[in-house]
Amino acid sequence: MFDFLDRYDLLGAFWVTVQLTFYSAVGALIWGTALAAMRVSPVPLMRGFGTAYVNVVRNIPLTVIIVFTSLGLFQTLGVTLGASTFKTIDFRLAVLGLIAYTSAFVCEALRSGINTVPVGQTEAARAIGLRFSQVLTLIVLPQAFRSVVGPLTNVLIALTKNTTVAAAIGVAEAAALMRVMIENEAQLILISAIFAFGFICLTLPTGLFLGWVGKKVSVRR
Repeated sequence: MFDFLDRYDLLGAFWVTVQLTFYSAVGALIWGTALAAMRVSPVPLMRGFGTAYVNVVRNIPLTVIIVFTSLGLFQTLGVTLGASTFKTIDFRLAVLGLIAYTSAFVCEALRSGINTVPVGQTEAARAIGLRFSQVLTLIVLPQAFRSVVGPLTNVLIALTKNTTVAAAIGVAEAAALMRVMIENEAQLILISAIFAFGFICLTLPTGLFLGWVGKKVSVRR
């Protein structure tokens, strides 16, 4: 019943999904943290940019963003992100699109954590002469990250599933292989079950582990 699987690189496709998730998660965490800092910044221009970015990007379908990276950035503007082959270009563009989209949700999760930090702590930090950047990096963000492990876990799980959209620009990840297999094999239910199980294996352990981490590092007030 599973003999047809030998003709397809199933593990390779899921490995591409893992790579997409990893690079996108790291990039989204960095850019999302920067956006959260902008949203609570005392500088009106930075605060306005952060607010506008989050509100605009969250309301654009991810498919539109991913397709734009290929049609707009690559084919129209010639952006290759330092890659020389179409396969690598598509992969990097997909990562860029996932970062741009996911960072908006990381920002909002992190901003909710920033709001849980008592105002008295930031006022005390300013009273002893710390700058805004020092207050943010030394006092606010460490506590904020500890309080939003759960929400960030949900964002990571959503990101893992959102990598399937990368198939729209030809990235050979799990969803792209699934489509090929369904077109070539008369095993719709079996193939769907295999890929569903594969994504469960990626997301369930991640959720359980980070849920445990969240309980260990949570800030008790």
